[in-house]
Amino acid sequence: MIGAGSRLDNLVQIGHNVLVGRYCVIVAQVGISGSTVLEDFVRVGGQAAMAGHLRIGEGAEVGAQAGVISDIAPGARVLGSPAQPKREFFRQIAMLRKIARGEKG
Repeated sequence: MIGAGSRLDNLVQIGHNVLVGRYCVIVAQVGISGSTVLEDFVRVGGQAAMAGHLRIGEGAEVGAQAGVISDIAPGARVLGSPAQPKREFFRQIAMLRKIARGEKG
């Protein structure tokens, strides 16, 4: 079921028994596996993927190309594969850049 006011872009694949809440936005090339629930006002960036039997909390944001393998709390912002909190993701990227430049700690 797709809730009132929700918008789906092109090439979005929605599996069996998926519930999409009200006013969700799902951008191009997203895959949502079966029995996943997207609560109201969820936003999903392009090329993101979600495993089955998950609950994505109200107002959550799933970044582009994220791989979601566990439930997401309401209002959370996640990125990466596997999906992780936005702040942790960017902290890891910053650390990798330091390592690549040969900087210490």
